[in-house]
Amino acid sequence: MLELSFVHIVYLVLIAIFLVTMMLKKSIVVPCVLGILLIAYVITGSVVQSFQALFHTIVWAGDELFGIITVIALVVAMSKALNEIGSDQFMVRPFQKMIRSQSMAFFVLGLVMFVVSLCIWPSPAVALVGALMLPLAKNTGMPILWAAVVMNLFGHGMALSGDFFIQGAPTISATAANTSVSAYIPAYFPLWLIMSLTVLVVAFIQFKRDTKSMPLTPLPDQDAVREGPVNRKALLVAICTPAAFILDVILMVRMNLQGGDATALVGGTAICILILADWMNKGPNEMLEMVSDHLKEGFAFGIKIFAPVLVIGGFFFLGGEGAAKAVFGAQATGLLADIGTYLAQTVPLSKFPVVLVQAAVAFITGLDGSGFSGLPLCGATAETFSNALSINKEVLAGMGQIITIWVGGGTLIPWAVIPVAAICGVSPVELVRKNFIPVLCGFVALLVATLILV
Repeated sequence: MLELSFVHIVYLVLIAIFLVTMMLKKSIVVPCVLGILLIAYVITGSVVQSFQALFHTIVWAGDELFGIITVIALVVAMSKALNEIGSDQFMVRPFQKMIRSQSMAFFVLGLVMFVVSLCIWPSPAVALVGALMLPLAKNTGMPILWAAVVMNLFGHGMALSGDFFIQGAPTISATAANTSVSAYIPAYFPLWLIMSLTVLVVAFIQFKRDTKSMPLTPLPDQDAVREGPVNRKALLVAICTPAAFILDVILMVRMNLQGGDATALVGGTAICILILADWMNKGPNEMLEMVSDHLKEGFAFGIKIFAPVLVIGGFFFLGGEGAAKAVFGAQATGLLADIGTYLAQTVPLSKFPVVLVQAAVAFITGLDGSGFSGLPLCGATAETFSNALSINKEVLAGMGQIITIWVGGGTLIPWAVIPVAAICGVSPVELVRKNFIPVLCGFVALLVATLILV
C-alpha cells in the first residue's frame, strides 16, 4: 500500500498555502519559486541542485507552453494587421444585427465556442472564435472579462469535459475503468448535463448582476459605416480570413487533427493571413517591415501574459510525473498521482465517502493543469471501488472525468485558463475568480447527482 512521504505532505501544504494566497488576491509567483526550491531540497538534499531544479522546472514549463504562446502571439499579430487594414469591421458586420444585446452575446459567443471546441478541442478553438467573435461581444458593451468567462466555461468546461465528438477523454476513462465507451458515455451524460446547466445558470445570473448598471454600448451606425468608397482590399482579406479558418475546421475533422496538431494548423493559417493583410494594406515593400513589427507585438503580448505563469505552472507541473522525471531523474514519481492513489486506497467503503474521495482524487490530479493526466487514475479508482462495493463504475468514473477536466482542463487554475485569458487580454487570476462560484455550484450539483445515480 502506498504511503505518503514527507515530500508529499510538504507539497500538499504548499498547494493549500498557494490557493489561500490566490483567494486573497495576491500573486503567487514568489511563493511558487520558494515552493520549487523547498520541494527540490527535500528531494535532493542539495542547495545547488535545488537552484538548478528551479531553473529546469521553469524551462520545462516553457517547453510545455511554448506552442500555446506561439499560436496566441500569431493570432494577436494577425488581429492587429486585420484591424489596421479595416478587415475586422467587414468581418463582424454580417453578425451585428444578430447580436444586439449583451445577453445575446453571452449565448451566441458561448454556443459558437462550444460547437467549435467539440470539433477541434478548446485550445485551437479559442484562437478561431476569439479572432472572429470577440469584436461582436465588445460592440454590445459586454465586459471583456465576461467574454473570457463565457469562452472558458463553454469551451474548456462544457465541451472538453463531455468530449462527445472526438471522444478522447471518454476513451481514456472507459479503458481505465474496464468498460466500453458506448456504455460509458450514456452513463455520465446526465452528470455532464447537470454540471453544465448549473454552471451556466449561475454564471448568467452573475453576468446580469455585473452588467445591470452598464448601459448598452450602441453599435456603429451601419449607414455611417458604409459611407465613402469600399476598401476592396480590406473586403478581400475579410472574406479570406473566415474562409481559411472554416477550411481549417473541415481539415481538422476530415484528417482527425487534434490538440497540438489542430493548434499548429490554426497558427500556420494565422501567420499567412497576417502576411496577406499587410501585403494588401501597404504593398510588398512595406509589408516586409510591417509583418516583422506585428510579430514583435504579438510575441511581446504573449510573453507578457505567460511570464509569471511559467513559474506558477512550473510548481504544479512538478507534481506530475513528466516534469518530475525531467527535473529529478527517472526514479521520480508524480506527487499528485501518488496523493490521489493514497486517498483511493484509504477511503472507507460506503457510497458517500467513495464519491467524496473520487471527487478529491479528480480535483487533486486536475491541479497539474493537464485535465487529462488524471483520467486514468479516476477510471481505475472507479473500477477498484466497484469491485468492493455495489456502485455504478461508469457514473463514478464519469464524475471524476468531469471534475478533473473542469479543474485542470480547465477553469479553476490560472495556468489552465491561459489561452482564453491571453486572447481576451485579461488576467488569468481574475478569470479564475469569475469562474469560481459558478463552477463550485456545478460541483455541488454534480456530487448530489452522482450520489443519486451511482
